[in-house]
Amino acid sequence: MFETFWQDVRYAERALRRSPLFTLTAVATLALGIGAMTAIFSVVYAVVLQPFPFADPERVVVVGESVDGQLSDVSGGNFNDWRDNSTSFERLAAFHYTNANVAVGETPERIVAARTTHDFFDVFGIRPLHGRTYTADEDRPGREQVVVLSHRFWVRRFASRPDVVGSDIRLDGLPYSVIGVMSPEFDRMGTQEEVWIPVAFTPARLALHDEHFLTVVGRLRPGVTLERANAELQTIHRRMEQQFAGDNQLRAGLAQSFVSLQVGDAGARLSVLLGAVTLVLLIACLNVAHLLLARGGVRSHEIAVRAALGAGQRRLVRQLLTEAMMLAFLGGAVGLLFVYGAMPAIVSLSPQGFNRFDQVGINGPVLLFALCAAIVSALVFGVMPALQTARPDLVGALKESGRTAAVSRARLRTILVAAEVSISIVLLVGAGLLVRSAINLQRVDTGFNTSGVLSARVTLPTTGYEDPSRVARTFETLAETLAASSSVEAAAITSNAPMTPGGNANGLVPEGKVFDPNDFVLGRLAVVTRDYFRVMRIPLVAGRLFLPDDRRGAPLTMVLSETAARLLFPGQDAVGKRVACCEPGPSGAPSLKLVVGIVGDVRNDGPQQAPLANFYLPIAQAPNATWNWIQRSMTLVVRGRSDDAAALTGVVRNAVQQMDATVPLYNVATMQQRLQATLAPTRFNTVLMLLLGTIGLFLAAIGVYGVVAFFVAQRQRDLAIRIALGAGRGNVVRGVVGQGMKPVLAGVAIGLAGAVAASRVLGAYVFGIGTTDPLTLTMVVAVLLVVGLIAAALPAMRAARVDPITALRAD
Repeated sequence: MFETFWQDVRYAERALRRSPLFTLTAVATLALGIGAMTAIFSVVYAVVLQPFPFADPERVVVVGESVDGQLSDVSGGNFNDWRDNSTSFERLAAFHYTNANVAVGETPERIVAARTTHDFFDVFGIRPLHGRTYTADEDRPGREQVVVLSHRFWVRRFASRPDVVGSDIRLDGLPYSVIGVMSPEFDRMGTQEEVWIPVAFTPARLALHDEHFLTVVGRLRPGVTLERANAELQTIHRRMEQQFAGDNQLRAGLAQSFVSLQVGDAGARLSVLLGAVTLVLLIACLNVAHLLLARGGVRSHEIAVRAALGAGQRRLVRQLLTEAMMLAFLGGAVGLLFVYGAMPAIVSLSPQGFNRFDQVGINGPVLLFALCAAIVSALVFGVMPALQTARPDLVGALKESGRTAAVSRARLRTILVAAEVSISIVLLVGAGLLVRSAINLQRVDTGFNTSGVLSARVTLPTTGYEDPSRVARTFETLAETLAASSSVEAAAITSNAPMTPGGNANGLVPEGKVFDPNDFVLGRLAVVTRDYFRVMRIPLVAGRLFLPDDRRGAPLTMVLSETAARLLFPGQDAVGKRVACCEPGPSGAPSLKLVVGIVGDVRNDGPQQAPLANFYLPIAQAPNATWNWIQRSMTLVVRGRSDDAAALTGVVRNAVQQMDATVPLYNVATMQQRLQATLAPTRFNTVLMLLLGTIGLFLAAIGVYGVVAFFVAQRQRDLAIRIALGAGRGNVVRGVVGQGMKPVLAGVAIGLAGAVAASRVLGAYVFGIGTTDPLTLTMVVAVLLVVGLIAAALPAMRAARVDPITALRAD
């Protein structure tokens, strides 16, 4: 058997070398299809399918407070009560992200840190590479000056030196002892923190239910389901309502899978692309099947001779399938080279919200997938031509000059073209819908003007900035310093600029209503300096903006967005009304703030998200607790006198250095760049879908061209006779084009029906149009018909130019 197989391989190799043009065309077509599919699979594997680097990931959950059925941040009191009263979890750990100024050498750097409870690492079961993690004793106030480094931070800032364990580094000006370096496996979690430090809760903070800032992760006990854990959290909540009667801040707990939250909607988005690239590979296979059918006609004499010498149909089919496998493996190998070269471009398209995208690459599972794709492709494009070519009555067909076999092959190739066209329609409609959605998103009014605005984050350290009044004055002075620059039109500072990190949500209650969480209007808080609305060009709708007199000691004021005003005071003028929120007043009840103005709505998270209920407080009247909520982190927004916002970077950096040389500027970006970043997921899908649709269209055009060229070659004598008898060359061209357009029209009809059905999966990703948008369908049909006409007309015109006498003599 092995000897026979080796004979087939050697014969296939010789046969393919004898037809270099055919071989190169087939290999290039398959490389395009297999390479594209492997590239998309490499992304799917890294983001969705790649196992998480810890044991039993299905038992790891995220537990949050339930707000409208969605996970929300957790208070220290809720976390403590869940941990003390639940039996469903082996461990519950809490953490929150923060930013820290780190000094290693002479260059300060702003990094992401996580303050965690001591059992945080035990939830995941990942051990450190060097040293250890912190203990329960170190997770207490006054004992928390220890730090664990991430592997990437250790490599980047300490050049992988193992002696870093036991040394000190300074975070926000305070010394911390390095006790461990985590395994590189933790970096594969998709999180961004560079260091971990103990959260060191005080007893008072663990009893507070009104400070929602924690993320809680837990590991379920063996055999405990997510449903059972959620049922127990509901039971604990009812018990807490009785125990803490009158505490309006209590919220029920909700547990969700850690893995599903990490993957997010990336799985659904990438599944769409994987489906689309599968269609591209199918078109490529159909195209190669075209080539094999045409080649089968050329090789009919060879196959007939082999059959006459005793080769059975199975033997012939096996030989032809061996050739198909060799083509597929060659195409897969070239496709992998394509993937390797294209990988940097694919990674550069990485959109926000796709965790672990940096781990996209060629690895064992990706190589195995490419091998399977090549084998399946060979079967898809090879079986039908092999059976057609290796038919047992080939000798009889030769006696009939091969006409019957040629007609049969022509009919089969026509069917394949119709299939290619129908699949291309599905791809192009999907691409067209995403392109139109992207155009619609670009036209959405975000409520602010991004042109010429630079943004950057600044965090004041704890040391030296304990006094809330000093924090507010420092930020106000920084804004005034920037505004005085000759290149700056206006400057401001905010705790929550659109499309930037930060921001807090608070419950808002109109004056006169009971302060009940069930009746809250959840508002997005932004603490701002006076010129914020001028910098962002958010229009004033009613009332006034903040004045210099809106300072501490004066009546408390706020500005509402139109959505917030409508939700709080439906059908009323909100200016002059008062709203309870954010901090206790003299009586202990939430303080009342006077609404002095209404401004336009802002799409905080980008054009695709609806406007939120925003409310703004003047920085001088910010509640003292605000600086703990946001950890003294604010966003600078600076509008320049020109549209080149990036040119302001040096000005902003110098101003921060003048304020405090130990405070770094970080997360610097123009607002236009931030806007484009929010559109990155849409752009990722759109660019790749458009590329796949274009490839499908190109391959379908080649298929149409091949069918018409084959038809012309088979009918050359008939066409020559018609021209010799006086038929106009224009009539000949129209006849040939009409023949070639029949499968195109059939494919368009079938493809439209398929596109209408398939486009429903894009419902969550289109914006401003329906999935059966008439304009998109019309444009796609028009493009494909034009391309089909061109592909059919080229061989038709060449046939019409042939001299009839020459053609008849050659025949």
